[in-house]
Amino acid sequence: MTDTRKRLRSGTVVLGGMGLLAATLTACSSDSPDKRCVDRDSYRVTKGYKVVSGKNCDSVTAVDGDWYYGGKKKRGWVDGGSFTKPGKGSGGSSSGSGGVHRGGFGGGHGSSGG
Repeated sequence: MTDTRKRLRSGTVVLGGMGLLAATLTACSSDSPDKRCVDRDSYRVTKGYKVVSGKNCDSVTAVDGDWYYGGKKKRGWVDGGSFTKPGKGSGGSSSGSGGVHRGGFGGGHGSSGG
């Protein structure tokens, strides 16, 4: 009986720890750490966009600031990302053209109706 209780307690600790880890990772990933404010007018082929203060993206300023997602930051410049905010759990396809179409009867676009 004592061995059963010890196993149950240790299993509870492991499961509780895993839940805490999952919650922490989810909370950290909700605000994209690679979201940066950049000057849209500063693009250079060799460098990318110049990273500027976030206030330039949050309000109207002299700088044409916009949020830039992803990419690699190097010496105050960022390149290789996008101005499109990634969706939660995005799998890379959208409902627009070019996406994967899954349909039942009559779901195909080029099907002939015999």
